Amino acid sequence: MSYEILSGLVLFAFASSITPGPNNIMLMASGVNFGLRRTVPHMLGVSLGHGAMTVLLGLGLVQIFDWVPWLRTALTVVSVAYLLWLAWKVANSAPPADAKQDARPLTFRQAAGFQWVNPKAVYMSIYAQTTYAPEGAGWVGAVIVGVVFAMVNLPSVATWAWGGTQVRRWLDGPVRLRAFNWTMAGLLVLSLYPLILGSGD
Repeated sequence: MSYEILSGLVLFAFASSITPGPNNIMLMASGVNFGLRRTVPHMLGVSLGHGAMTVLLGLGLVQIFDWVPWLRTALTVVSVAYLLWLAWKVANSAPPADAKQDARPLTFRQAAGFQWVNPKAVYMSIYAQTTYAPEGAGWVGAVIVGVVFAMVNLPSVATWAWGGTQVRRWLDGPVRLRAFNWTMAGLLVLSLYPLILGSGD
């Protein structure tokens, strides 16, 4: 991979990872409600899960959408349903001191699995592989793109989780915290707009 292509990939990975999206919205909410330490598995699940998905898509899974057209619609339906459920959970999160014992942030496995129904993450992976994977490099190129993306993604998403812990000091009252959680839930729902709009193409 040339320096120019690698630089372009790093810049794209950073720009797409640091901007608002379902992952970052949920990580900020997790930082507010659970703190940075308990959000670490969530962060690792996002970065490593997205990196693994990027590799697999680069190895040929992206062609499935061409072979099985209805799979795109099915993915849209699952994505919408799952994001709405996550938005409901975020909206009804309670402060750690008041939360039930079963209230906890997403686990590593849940966060990694979520990448497959996160429309922004899927688009990022497909674009990265089709634009930056070295031509003729085969599986090596797919792996390089996935690894670079994961390395750039981790500090980017960590920034959002850390930001949540900083915002937390201004959300010391239950009314403010509930307002924040409902705002984050609303942003999650709004993030569905491009997905729903695109499904009509």
